[in-house]
Amino acid sequence: MPGPMFAVTLAKSYRSPWAGVQVSLGHAVIEVPLILLIYFGFARFFENNTVQLVLSVLGGAMIIWMGIAMFRARAEVVQKGKDSLYGAVTAGVFTSGFNPYFLLWWATIGSMLVMKFLGFGMAGLILLVLVHWLCDLAWLSLVSMVFYRTHSLWGLKVQERLFIGCSLLLIGFGGWFLISGIRLVV
Repeated sequence: MPGPMFAVTLAKSYRSPWAGVQVSLGHAVIEVPLILLIYFGFARFFENNTVQLVLSVLGGAMIIWMGIAMFRARAEVVQKGKDSLYGAVTAGVFTSGFNPYFLLWWATIGSMLVMKFLGFGMAGLILLVLVHWLCDLAWLSLVSMVFYRTHSLWGLKVQERLFIGCSLLLIGFGGWFLISGIRLVV
């Protein structure tokens, strides 16, 4: 699904065909422990309104910061080949860990998915984690490889506009996270 993680994968793929692998590794750093927490009964923690508000405000602010940093670095990345301050693995960690909708998805729909695997014990849990992560890995790797191999075919203006679009996407998602979190208490 297009979102913050997709946007940073595109941006990081400008310099490396392996950005999708790295972003998915960063994503797994957050996702696997979260699945384990849910498996061991902590899903209700993420359903708490205060927790959702804190995640939305902190997550929205972090993703807005990433979008602003990407916007500011766009010309240097496209024209001079420099990269942003954070690496692809860190981007995967940030866009997963600070995305309140990712966390809420796992606390609701994802927790139901985990519960279906309870009957299969640890083997079922391992299978769920591996298959789910391999899907993320395959998708982000495909996006990364295609973008990396084709970006040189585009002019510098198109490449810079893509960076602007990705940064605005991040800022937009961050704003959406902030507003929806604040609506929880209003």
